[in-house]
Amino acid sequence: MPLNAKLAITTALRENKTILQHSLCTQPFKIADITEDKSDRRLHLMLMSSSPGVLDGDFYYTEIVVGQDSFLRMDTQSYQRIFTMKTGAQQQLVVKLMPRSSYIHLPQPMVLHQGAILNVRNKIFLSDGCSLVWGEVINCGRKLNGEVFQFSHYHGITEIYHKNKLVVKENLRLIPTEIDLTAIGQLEGFTHQATLLFVNEQANIAIAAEQIHKALLEENNISFGVSALPINGLIVRILGQKAEQLFSLLKKLSNSLLISNKQEHQNTLVNVC
Repeated sequence: MPLNAKLAITTALRENKTILQHSLCTQPFKIADITEDKSDRRLHLMLMSSSPGVLDGDFYYTEIVVGQDSFLRMDTQSYQRIFTMKTGAQQQLVVKLMPRSSYIHLPQPMVLHQGAILNVRNKIFLSDGCSLVWGEVINCGRKLNGEVFQFSHYHGITEIYHKNKLVVKENLRLIPTEIDLTAIGQLEGFTHQATLLFVNEQANIAIAAEQIHKALLEENNISFGVSALPINGLIVRILGQKAEQLFSLLKKLSNSLLISNKQEHQNTLVNVC
């Protein structure tokens, strides 16, 4: 029987620490607090699932509210497998960032099995002073099983709003039977792709883009591009052959962005003082 699953999370800042103020999980979801340093202002949660993957007819809805001045990082436990389907599955995610809040979204790679059909809709609402790191890795399928680009349909839309005004929209539609994904202008021989979105009003995007470009030039067997967004942020697209390599790169780049932004913020405070 198809699953109609819901996850709702709200964070708040209390005594200079981010706490889980409210949570609601229905099957197959569970969440765990994996924050290593309990005195840290940041909250680190892991989303777990008792399901082996997304099945035909499943509908997953997630709503995350990051409270004012709080900091949340959300990871997943394992690869998300999208199984063979006839009608398809849907995932919807709504993220609301209150003033001066921060959110990091770095789930494990998604694996589209033969015949998989998935529609994904992400909506992210930013308030003033927010910081967002948003990443994803899409796998071509079970490569060792000969299922390269054997999925039926993937359509993912990610929209970023600032003060309820749409400022960024990414629309990724992959249908192997209609589009040759190995052709020029598509993946051009690569089998995996990763996306990283970074938005921060205080960040020096020109310096961040230069640092990312330099770091990625040192990697083998990838192709990439770094572009500025219409708001103060950037998007990074990476093509490769291995999901683990791309996922490791996203974590490395996100950590670099956060450290760089923290240093810039501290320098600003010093200059003001």
